[in-house]
Amino acid sequence: MKTNAVRILDGLSIQYQLKEYEVDPEDLTAETVANKIGFPLDHVFKTLVVRGDKNGVFLAVVAGHLQLDLKALAKLSGDRKVEVVSLKEVQPLTGYIRGGVTALACKKDYPVYLDENVLVCDKISVSAGVRGTQIIIAPDDYVAATKATVGPIAKDN
Repeated sequence: MKTNAVRILDGLSIQYQLKEYEVDPEDLTAETVANKIGFPLDHVFKTLVVRGDKNGVFLAVVAGHLQLDLKALAKLSGDRKVEVVSLKEVQPLTGYIRGGVTALACKKDYPVYLDENVLVCDKISVSAGVRGTQIIIAPDDYVAATKATVGPIAKDN
């Protein structure tokens, strides 16, 4: 399936693989996605939409087994305080629905912050911009495509 996210990677000549899976709208967790695509949970990354008090909306990408550390993210982004936006704001801001949010090809070119745990992975899985399709990509290529700032923004659940 050619999503806008995939078109961006094609335009950048970045290598990737697509993995499709059957979606359960009642269970959109990273753990379920990992099991369905046969990928380790710590290599499946979820994208969260966040708002900082100084810098506005941006995206935070963390491994599926971790939780976003709001204080660490605020420090890295230069905000005093950050919060995850409400679910009703996600689609108007990004163009994507819950379970299909990706840092590639959002409505606007938001800054992206990626947790440093990505550095220990040879390949990661991120949403292709629709539920049911994941992009498997090298972390360096993902960083290049999203212009992500990598830093310590996650903590254990």
